[in-house]
Amino acid sequence: MFTGIVTDIGEITSLKPVAQGQLHRLRIACRYDRGTIADGASIACNGVCLTVVASGVEGGKGSPQKTWLDVDAAAETLRMTTAKHWAVGTKLNLERALKIGDELGGHIVAGHADGIAQIIARDDLPDMARFELSTTRELARFIAPKGSITLDGVSLTINTVQDVAFSVLIIPHTLSVTTLSGWRAGGEVNIEVDLMARYAARLTEMKV
Repeated sequence: MFTGIVTDIGEITSLKPVAQGQLHRLRIACRYDRGTIADGASIACNGVCLTVVASGVEGGKGSPQKTWLDVDAAAETLRMTTAKHWAVGTKLNLERALKIGDELGGHIVAGHADGIAQIIARDDLPDMARFELSTTRELARFIAPKGSITLDGVSLTINTVQDVAFSVLIIPHTLSVTTLSGWRAGGEVNIEVDLMARYAARLTEMKV
């Protein structure tokens, strides 16, 4: 489980299709302490929960040391998320899995992206940015004003909703510590709807 509070921005340094293209092995450079990362650990990459299969440190002898993580993106992940577009040099919002006692600063996030949202427009305001996005009608029914949503791994509050379109306001801090500052109209982002909204909708559907 995660909270949607990004703790680092990683960068893909290598990408190797394996298993006849049904699996992509990614190497991600980050600033996490290598000693705190175990093989098998879960890490959210742009909101997609992936498993660390190897890790290490590179650099030194005059160049800064960087931790690297290897993760695998399977066929379903490539089909359902923006991982299909990731390449060497792609920046990713990273979040490590929650530990008992960690502060819950965002909202409960599973790291299981429900699909992709399209960025319709960007409006740069004084010290903030407003984004309008659209998604599928299936996911739109879980989106409500003042509710929570996860976009590219970032916990955000929904501002307005109109049919399948919705908007979010991004504060300066979030713009500075995530990849959201690079969002542009026409881009795609991973979306995970709020678990509570999903369960509430299900309970409503089950009423007779």
